[in-house]
Amino acid sequence: MDEQPKNIRFVDTTLRDGQQSLIATRMTTAEMLPILETMNNAGFYAAEVWGGATFDAAMRYLKEDPWERLRAFRKVFTKTKLQMLFRGQNMLGYKCYPDDIVETFIAKAADNGIDIFRMFDALNDLRNLESSVRAVKKAKKHAQLCISYTLSDIHTEEYYRGLIKRLVDMGADSICVKDMAGLLLPGAAAALVKDIKAITSIPIQIHSHYTSGLASLSYLTAAEAGADIIDTAISPFAMGTSQPATEVMNAALESLGYHTGLNKDALIEIGDYFKPLRDAAIESGLLSPKVLSADLSTLSYQVPGGMLSNLVSQMKAQNAEDKYKEVLEEIPRVRADLGYPPLVTPSSQIVGTQAVMNVLLGERYKVVPNETKDFVRGMYGQTPGPISDEIRKKIIGDEKPIDVAPAKLLKPGLKDAAIKVKPYKEQEEDVLSYALFPQVAEEFFKFRQAQKYQVDPAYADKENNVYPV
Repeated sequence: MDEQPKNIRFVDTTLRDGQQSLIATRMTTAEMLPILETMNNAGFYAAEVWGGATFDAAMRYLKEDPWERLRAFRKVFTKTKLQMLFRGQNMLGYKCYPDDIVETFIAKAADNGIDIFRMFDALNDLRNLESSVRAVKKAKKHAQLCISYTLSDIHTEEYYRGLIKRLVDMGADSICVKDMAGLLLPGAAAALVKDIKAITSIPIQIHSHYTSGLASLSYLTAAEAGADIIDTAISPFAMGTSQPATEVMNAALESLGYHTGLNKDALIEIGDYFKPLRDAAIESGLLSPKVLSADLSTLSYQVPGGMLSNLVSQMKAQNAEDKYKEVLEEIPRVRADLGYPPLVTPSSQIVGTQAVMNVLLGERYKVVPNETKDFVRGMYGQTPGPISDEIRKKIIGDEKPIDVAPAKLLKPGLKDAAIKVKPYKEQEEDVLSYALFPQVAEEFFKFRQAQKYQVDPAYADKENNVYPV
């Protein structure tokens, strides 16, 4: 009797997480556009093209409108779903935003072309996903909810089973195991997929990074356990701190009897297109060879690749590169102090910065940034584990942490953003860009006006902070 064919689908991350992990999201829309038609015909289940750091970086570094990029992608991707990464109440930024901004942003993202919203909370505090899920359902789009995967005494199989049940109850259309630091071991991947399959029949997607060198093996065991979709990047922007390579995983899974639906000729063409872009990034120094190697020590320090590169930059700026290993050793201690948060934006930045300060100043928590204080106050959500009274007192004194979801304490922000953006507004989406990143958006809007009207910035109306139109 013939075996039933085994199917597994691929989501391409090259245009979002692949380039974000390796070249700090510096690929321009113009560099991407020529290959999009081939990607559209390659057989991917979806292409992850938006969200994460791409929104901020487009305006800040590339002087591009992220909404224009999305609309350009949507025109070409007629056969392939478009996916974005959305940090729940943190959206695309590093703090909690009010519900009105969250809900309006999702509605506009859906209008502009997003089909699948991958939503996660850095602490797995599901209260921070409620507004997002509600908005995605209202827009009649796909709500993919994530397990932010990490390792600690708190994060047991029982913990994850409970989390999965709650994600299903929230209305997840699919579940993603989001392993941002490459911590998902092959055995754990298989066990987790089986646990999810025992609870729900909705699709399971596995997202991992090659930081520890284990992601490809974990993808294979996850597939054998019944995972439906895996995240990969085309080979020039794969491996290292990015995802496993699409071509490699396709060949491996096909050899095991899986049907992937991918067009091999298209994959070759896509790979050939991106090789010169990768080589140029290496030559310019934008792509460091350091992020292309696998490092098993990530299982000890649990530091995602993007966080590693930030740490190196911070240590260089302080002329303290010799303290790098001390900082790596301090990170797990700070993480334990702060209730074992998964290290993903924004918790990774908070833990990493605090660890750097603890080491450089020679005294733990001698200086505490406002972000760490807010974290302990509960302004990012409820931590997976408790924060001791001793640590809490050291960081916020006698203050009492909040006992409600952070968004409950935030006033609506959309009307205020609309007023402030009025001198620059060219589209409704500009209000949202400003609401998320006021300073970055304002600088971009000024640049856009200067370009559009060919105004020399020297002639700007500095008093009113606008360009003449």
